[in-house]
Amino acid sequence: MLFRSGAALRASPGVFRGGRPGGLVESLRERDSAVSATDLLRTLLEGFATIWPGRHSLGSTNLGDVWMHPAAGGRGLSANMIPFHKLSQWLAYSLFEPLALGGLTVKSAGALTGLPEYRNGGLLVDLGVLVPKHAAVLAEEHAPGDELIVEWRALTVALLDRIADAVRQRLGKTAEQLPLANILEGGTWAAGRAVAKERRPGGGSPIRVRSDGTVF
Repeated sequence: MLFRSGAALRASPGVFRGGRPGGLVESLRERDSAVSATDLLRTLLEGFATIWPGRHSLGSTNLGDVWMHPAAGGRGLSANMIPFHKLSQWLAYSLFEPLALGGLTVKSAGALTGLPEYRNGGLLVDLGVLVPKHAAVLAEEHAPGDELIVEWRALTVALLDRIADAVRQRLGKTAEQLPLANILEGGTWAAGRAVAKERRPGGGSPIRVRSDGTVF
């Protein structure tokens, strides 16, 4: 992935000036003094599209962290597809502060989704919010594309929005005052890690995933 990332930087000089990661700031500055969170994510998805292992694609475009589930609905070529883009969204969230330090305003910070990864999702399982129907769910190891894992991740994204609403109501904050990004890092992710450490040696996920490091 490091080699492919270097190739992606060199192949997108319009996004990464000089073939450098930091060149992204220069290219964004040239467009405007502000960037929306969704445009930032779109730029990252397009700029780094070639680094992800080939799984599902539309035409010649590798979709990256996108998976199939029979209940996802939709029509046409994207039917039953669920886009997560966990690592790309995490990168987008991580760039909010350095972009602001670089003189760029990040608009609509709450437009991105929660991160469908094992700390957030593990918290929901460990605290009994999500209860597996079969004991094998917790006993066996699963592949990232298994229906169980895709469904777990999708439920995690949906429930993080509900958690965020409950936290804001409890603290008397609006979505603008307390965006989802703030609730994730210091809230659900940190809590998921702490609870996992209490319940399992090594603090691993309650649902084990056979991952290559490009999903979780």
